[in-house]
Amino acid sequence: MKERIRTLNSAPVRPDGEYVLYWAGANRRVESNHGLLRATEIANELALPVLYYEGVTCAYPHANDRLHTFLLEGVPETARRLKRLGIGYCFHLRRRFSDPEDVFFRLAERSACVVADDYPTFFPALLNATVPAKLKVRYEAVDSSCIVPMNLMDKREYAAYTIRPKIRRVLERYLAPCPEPRVRRRWDGPPPEFHFEFRAEEIPAIVASCEIDHSVPPSLCFRGSRSEAEARLRAFLENGLHRYAKERNQPAAHATSRMSPYLHFGRISALEIALAAREHAREHRLIADEFLEELIVRRELAFNFARHTLNPESLANLPEWARATLRAHAKDPRAPCYRRVEFEQAQTHDALWNACQKEMLLRGVIQGYYRMYWGKKIIEWSPTCQDALETMIRIHDRWALDGRDPNTYTNILWCFGLHDRPWQERAVFGTVRYMSLDGMKRKTNVDAYLREIAGLEQTGADPFLSLTGQPCASR
Repeated sequence: MKERIRTLNSAPVRPDGEYVLYWAGANRRVESNHGLLRATEIANELALPVLYYEGVTCAYPHANDRLHTFLLEGVPETARRLKRLGIGYCFHLRRRFSDPEDVFFRLAERSACVVADDYPTFFPALLNATVPAKLKVRYEAVDSSCIVPMNLMDKREYAAYTIRPKIRRVLERYLAPCPEPRVRRRWDGPPPEFHFEFRAEEIPAIVASCEIDHSVPPSLCFRGSRSEAEARLRAFLENGLHRYAKERNQPAAHATSRMSPYLHFGRISALEIALAAREHAREHRLIADEFLEELIVRRELAFNFARHTLNPESLANLPEWARATLRAHAKDPRAPCYRRVEFEQAQTHDALWNACQKEMLLRGVIQGYYRMYWGKKIIEWSPTCQDALETMIRIHDRWALDGRDPNTYTNILWCFGLHDRPWQERAVFGTVRYMSLDGMKRKTNVDAYLREIAGLEQTGADPFLSLTGQPCASR
């Protein structure tokens, strides 16, 4: 556990506090949560209860119906699971900008210690950098996102081939289940006054009442609960893992896990997925190496990049060879050249690219292999590389259920050469890797994907949804 913990201020633990406060900013789950486990350990030492705090605010950039709905869909189940364990729960919904924004600080004032999620992007990273110094109690950040703790990698790694041996040397030590938190003193009082309780069927009305962007509808495919994450994992193990190595780059085959929204919002842990995949592969005599490579090595390379980078959204983070070749080709003609709104509304000449963007608009994700093509074409059809970068980030920030994530920024910058090598030189890209429509047609079943997205757009019924046993119907 100690390798996962960073103490971010010099304030002491306060034994006369009312509880130990766990702040779920990134890992919004009860199971397999090292942060919640750490809070429980401290509380047991002090003979105090644990209070789990989770908030959703209208104030984050691009706050909208899609993101709010996904977040709220997990709350009732979190409340039930915490109650079973004897852990207190405070969920605060800041609906309007006029609502209080200091609820966390009010709760922290009454705590003995604060434990938060250690996460290297978006609000958790910002708050971990600014909040601890304002508190009079100890503030610890715990890494429950990575299997091998981020703290073990003391510098930014150049590529997968440099981080892979470091991960493999210690992986077995950390590839073990996280114990369930067990409290010695149960939470026996009412929830704090800031707590907002609701039923699942009330979510649409609640979201409609928030001061957020109502032009981005909920995903047609993804629901935000822990149970949904567990169902999708089971479906992948039964229907996808045995096909993953051969068909993962065939988007219409649905051989990938599609767990990225649940990993991003912390409804399930990479550790749980890895253990389940390894056990399923052992039981069924499968080889899961390719899947575990993506889940562990590639994902943790992205977290390493975000941890050791001041601004993971900047082209300045590219390797020198990539920056040099893109500068050399900065004035190459771009034809066609699209405006950002045309990209966002899927209004290009390329039917495959438009289908990828429509998948983002409808589902909130793009299948991984086609997302690489999607990004490469934005570079090719944008006035500058900076314009292309900002377009990709804006679309993810607004529409993606797995945006604002270390993998988001790493995968976007990969399109510009991050964690890659030089290739044959050509216009616009220089020696940065290029991807073509002809290549997609040779390697993937483009027609099947186009038919699937067209059907999704026309009917609002998603065949992928049926893999979890849920009805194929729009919201």
